[in-house]
Order: sequence, then structure tokens, then C-alpha cells
Amino acid sequence: MSGTTMVFLIVLVSVGFGVIRDLYGKYLQAQKLSGLNKQESEQLKTEIDQLKDRIAVLEKIVTDEGYQVDKKIKSL
Repeated sequence: MSGTTMVFLIVLVSVGFGVIRDLYGKYLQAQKLSGLNKQESEQLKTEIDQLKDRIAVLEKIVTDEGYQVDKKIKSL
């Protein structure tokens, strides 16, 4: 094995390990973000459910006949 071939193989192996290390780091970072997104998603779903309940209550108030009569009286 000549010296040039040996240097080439050393450089090739070094670059290969560097690429693998970077890819693994990106993989770990993606896994971490995925966990955070799941937690945030659950929190947002809970908040949406609460807002839907509040909207339902407001719709009941606005469509209530007593509210409509009170509104007509105030407009006179």
C-alpha cells in the first residue's frame, strides 16, 4: 500500500465519521423537537376545546329569547 493511498483512506474515513456524526446530531435534534411538538399540540388541543365550550355558551346567550327582547327594548 503506497503512502498516497494510505493518506487518501485516512482522509476518507475521517470525513465519513464526520458526516455520520453530523447526521446523528441532526437526528437527535429532530427527535427532541418532535417531543416538544407533541406536548405543544396537546396543550393547543385542550385550549381549542375550552374555546369551543365558551363559544357554545355565548351562542346560547345570544340566541336566548330574553336576550333578544332586552336588546329590542334597549334599541327603543
